[in-house]
Amino acid sequence: MISDRQLLATFARPVPRYTSYPTAPHFHGGISAGDVSGWIKGLAAGQSLSLYVHIPYCDRLCWFCACHTKHTLRYDPITTYLESLRQEIKSVGALVSPDVQVKALHWGGGSPTMLKPEDMRRLMGWLRAAFSFAEDAEISVEMDPNDLDEARYDALSDIGVTRASLGVQDFDDKVQKTINRLQSFEQTASVISAMRERGVGSVNCDLLYGLPYQSLDTLSRTVEQIISLRPDRIALFGYAHVPWMKKHQTLIPEQALPDSEARFEQMTLAGGKLVDAGYTQIGIDHFALPEDSLAKAAKSGRLRRNFQGYTDESADALIGLGASSISEVPQGYWQNIPAIGEYGRLAEAGELPVVRGIALDDEDRLRGFVIEKVMCAYGFSSCELRARFGASAEPVIAEAKAYARLNPDICRFDAFGFRLQKVAFPFARSVAATFDTYLGGGRGRHSSAV
Repeated sequence: MISDRQLLATFARPVPRYTSYPTAPHFHGGISAGDVSGWIKGLAAGQSLSLYVHIPYCDRLCWFCACHTKHTLRYDPITTYLESLRQEIKSVGALVSPDVQVKALHWGGGSPTMLKPEDMRRLMGWLRAAFSFAEDAEISVEMDPNDLDEARYDALSDIGVTRASLGVQDFDDKVQKTINRLQSFEQTASVISAMRERGVGSVNCDLLYGLPYQSLDTLSRTVEQIISLRPDRIALFGYAHVPWMKKHQTLIPEQALPDSEARFEQMTLAGGKLVDAGYTQIGIDHFALPEDSLAKAAKSGRLRRNFQGYTDESADALIGLGASSISEVPQGYWQNIPAIGEYGRLAEAGELPVVRGIALDDEDRLRGFVIEKVMCAYGFSSCELRARFGASAEPVIAEAKAYARLNPDICRFDAFGFRLQKVAFPFARSVAATFDTYLGGGRGRHSSAV
């Protein structure tokens, strides 16, 4: 039986999070706005669409954050940005057939709840004017409790929010001060109560382990407090310390960060408490109540993974709107330019603000499917792989057989196909990386897999 220490020695290395394949460091400047325009026009009547809208502003800068966002205490830059976003929405919407329905919409950031109530309503109006929304479309918004007031709650209700997503991280005072994220349990509880009172049927909360000065005791208390609020979904992420990418993370004292063994203990403790409280574990870092659609999708084999993490969405394409946002269509991926000024110049000129991307070939689709299955279902069926990809599946099946033969303690290959042993579930990222032919061939640096 392999020990936790041996598992950590083998797998606690930096690898991608695999929210795409190929991963973003392998996108390149050879994908043009013309290419993307053709890809969008290629969405056929009857196909479905998911939209992501990026609001890249915060009124406070959390030092742990690795998102594309800017700190501002003035609203003028947001007003200017929204006008640019309006133009991009019009440009992209004109390319999408009215017979392609939007099944899901997510506002992320940054802090979308920084928007004034009237701007929330205006933004939703622009989106509905440009795209055809399904009557039952899911609309989710990331919320910062420090931004919210009654007028914003009412605006969120007016735009039809069906899922509230709250970042919590940790409730311990020392941890919060060290990461510059002050947010009390009472604030968090009041947001959840306010949204539920307005008919929002689902609430997500994000927790982090691996934070500075975090201990098993402080994390345990935070998890217990979150459980008392009974959110429908909980994401339990490991803090990604990437100061070479995000300079503000240098404000976090590295000597206060737990090592890989302590991180693993924190992850195991928190995950165990959530399962004991009745949550179903989903993939490597999500937990959901059994009646939640994410848990149902995992049980039925419909769980997916995209740039927003684990999802039960079945849309044929995901289009990101706003600076730095990333899109995925059957032909490939693209990313908008992150620099807000340049993004605005291009969007207001009626141009798609594409900065880089990658076109998929058959090998990418095959390996992307395998990696997604490892991340979502801890393995894949040989029969399904052959049915989808024919003879081209055989080399990957042979790789899986060889890997299982060399690592019998963590995985096996049998009549079903390739599957992880339960002990290796937390390390699915590292196992998925064995099928990644791009890894090591680019400039990307990644966070720890634990």
